[in-house]
Amino acid sequence: MNPRIALISDDPGWHGARLREAFAVRGWEVCVVSLCDCAIDLTQTRHGLLVAGFEDDLPDGVFVRGVPGGTLEQVVLYLDLLHALGALGIPVYNSGRAIERSVDKGMTSLLLHQAGIPVPRTWVVSNPDQAQAIWARERADGHRLLVKPLFGSQGLGITRLSANDALPPLEDYQGVYYLQHFIEGSSHDWRVFVINGKAVASMQRHGNHWVNNVAQGATCIAAPYDVELEALAESAVDELAMDYAGVDLMRDASGLLQVIEVNSIPAWKGLQAACGVDIAGYLVEDFFARYLLQRRVRAVGL
Repeated sequence: MNPRIALISDDPGWHGARLREAFAVRGWEVCVVSLCDCAIDLTQTRHGLLVAGFEDDLPDGVFVRGVPGGTLEQVVLYLDLLHALGALGIPVYNSGRAIERSVDKGMTSLLLHQAGIPVPRTWVVSNPDQAQAIWARERADGHRLLVKPLFGSQGLGITRLSANDALPPLEDYQGVYYLQHFIEGSSHDWRVFVINGKAVASMQRHGNHWVNNVAQGATCIAAPYDVELEALAESAVDELAMDYAGVDLMRDASGLLQVIEVNSIPAWKGLQAACGVDIAGYLVEDFFARYLLQRRVRAVGL
């Protein structure tokens, strides 16, 4: 029987199709699994997990392409399931811990800052009076701020505050403000895709407005080799202990390169079109070489 991979996703789409093809080349079958359909069940199996589509056994590997949103309790359960699979020796790519570090923008910024990796000035607060004081001070100093969802992607839900703007209601951001300096003087950003500690492709994203995101219509062009850009992206991914990631970077008006975001479940359709790089092939090759091959060798006792 061919080894089987659980592709964690609620909407595999184009990316899921590319991963299926890349796994099939290596003789691996892919079963798309939603974490919503998985559970902890101590009555059915020795290991206590139910993974949809793998009723008789656990998958040989898990490739995470999406973690559903939901209540705090639901998200904790989904991450618990990934942690439990990893604890049972199932390779999970990216791991639950890596996803935790990056899905929470506040923790990402904090860890990068503590490691000396340049990030924009950032505040994460739940007290509206604190947020108002921060905005009043920064506005008086001539700065603009971005208000972002603590959990979010694809540039959705981001508000830019200029001098005459008021903070949006706290409830619009689930009770937590993630405030960050808006980087002035740049019309584009960079996305660097890092796999196993190495940058494999980079592009510039030029947005139709101040959000440079492919999902919101940004134009993508291949970026020329830039050792500083790639080294900083690699350092950020290494600090967050990720197998792979998409790193977003910008230069401020002084020329300082800063890490804006590190995405542990990045899209790569625009990047692949711009750079002509088979990202799915690189991902599956790395997953296979570093995790799946070793697991198969141990399974047959070689």
